[in-house]
This record gives sequence, C-alpha cells and structure tokens, in this order.
Amino acid sequence: MADNETRVSLIPQNRSAQTSLPPLILHPFGGDNGTAQLLEGSRAAIALQQASLSNPHYEDIQKRVMLGRYQEIRMLLFLGKDIFRWIEQCMDQMERSGDIGLRVNAQCFSALIVDAPPAAVRTKLEGWGVSDRRAVFSRAIGIRCLFEEPPDIDILSPMFIENYHRFADYAYICFQQMKAYQPMDGTAFDFRIYASEEYSRMLSEQWQEQ
Repeated sequence: MADNETRVSLIPQNRSAQTSLPPLILHPFGGDNGTAQLLEGSRAAIALQQASLSNPHYEDIQKRVMLGRYQEIRMLLFLGKDIFRWIEQCMDQMERSGDIGLRVNAQCFSALIVDAPPAAVRTKLEGWGVSDRRAVFSRAIGIRCLFEEPPDIDILSPMFIENYHRFADYAYICFQQMKAYQPMDGTAFDFRIYASEEYSRMLSEQWQEQ
C-alpha cells in the first residue's frame, strides 16, 4: 500500500497462535578504534566528574569523553539500522500474510521492540548487560532518524555530542508521532534477538544437520 500499512489482528484471543516475526540480528559497529574509544570515554567521564578546571589534564580528559560520546552515537546509529531493517522485514511479512484486523505501520513494531518485546528477548538483553533496554532501543531509532550514515565528528557541535541522548529521545518521540498506531500486545508476537556471528553459526549448524 502507498502508506506502507497493512492489516493484522494484534489481539491474542483473535489469533489462532502467536505470530512469529523475523529475528532481530545485531551487527558489530566497531572498526577503527571504536570500541576502545567507547570504553576509554566511559572511564574519562568518571574522571571528568572528579577533575577540576585547574587540572592540567582537564582538556585531555574532556576530549576523551567527547570521543567516547561520538562512538556511542555511532553504536546507536548502527543499532538503529539493524532495528529499521527488522521493521522492514516484519512489515514485508505482514503484507505477504494477508492477515486482517487492525491497521499496522512501522511505529507499531518500533513500539514493540522498545516497550513490549518477548520475555526471551528481555532475558537475553539482560544477559548481555543491557540494563535499560528502552533507552538503548529508542535512542537507536532516534539517531537513525537523524543520520543515514555516521557523521564525521568535526561536523557535529560539541553541544550535540555532549547531549546527543536528549536529541535522540525527542527524535524517537517525533518518529512515533509521525503516524497514528495501535500498540502491539507483546504476547501476540514472538521473535528472537541474535548477534550476527551467533546467528551465522546457528545457521551453519542447521545446514550441517540437513
């Protein structure tokens, strides 16, 4: 359809069974010294809180904090790309299924991954050390709405880098409000989340068994 919407029942009692959605595959964002700068930025942020302006290393510490924040932006952008790819796959599946019911758009699936993912997804994220799933996923969607590709650090203002999380929060809200949507009941849909290497290994094992 022109507005990229389809029709599907979101109410569990109106469905014969849970609908299985495509898995969400997360790809590594590293490269260059991204991961190292991310970790160094976290350490520098703690040091910056304890440092005074008279500290001779203050400027260096602040620079390391900004580099770490920049890598956080890159990480969220690549995560956002993975999420939007998953949303497109979900929409394609729904369009092909010919299911009927309430109208569904991309905002339904973004709200699903942010607010009501399956228990297995929540458990796996907790095992990966993701303590605030909602902030991470919503900000990833917000950053992806702002950038197509990672911007060069020199074109980003220090104000944006330092406060990118606020811009990302509002970008996500803006995206969700672009179209009216029906929030999905998390119990009506099921999907899994994998790191790309993990998913590739799982597929290889399955092929070997065939």
